[in-house]
Amino acid sequence: MRETEGLQALGKKAEYKSDYAPEVLETFENRHPDNDYWVKFNCPEFTSLCPITGQPDFAEIRISYIPAVRMVESKSLKLYLFSFRNHGDFHEDCVNIIMKDLIRLMEPKYIEVTGLFTPRGGISIHPYANYGRPGTKYEELAAYRLQQHDL
Repeated sequence: MRETEGLQALGKKAEYKSDYAPEVLETFENRHPDNDYWVKFNCPEFTSLCPITGQPDFAEIRISYIPAVRMVESKSLKLYLFSFRNHGDFHEDCVNIIMKDLIRLMEPKYIEVTGLFTPRGGISIHPYANYGRPGTKYEELAAYRLQQHDL
């Protein structure tokens, strides 16, 4: 079934990009678009580079979303997240870029992305971004979860 959806990465040897590569993201059809349900991904080995010093930043990236018509394929998501390894951006930028790329890709009902970055210089940063489809209950959910957000 999935092979008829034009997925390129699934089942093939992984080709890792050397810098930020949103083009590797792929989707497949949600077989249950009328149901509201959570899809959650956890990437405990995310790395990017500090845009000022070039030093590596390490994080756990958590992605949770309520799908609409399209869903992100997990291997392509892994390759996409790996593409940040040599990419220089601040923690907050990484989290927002990931969220916005996934919104463009899937147009989910709701999505949230959290970055649990390890301490560097004695301080850790945990950016959180979310989105709910405008004019729907998911927009209200986004406002509520943002107000109630607490790690």
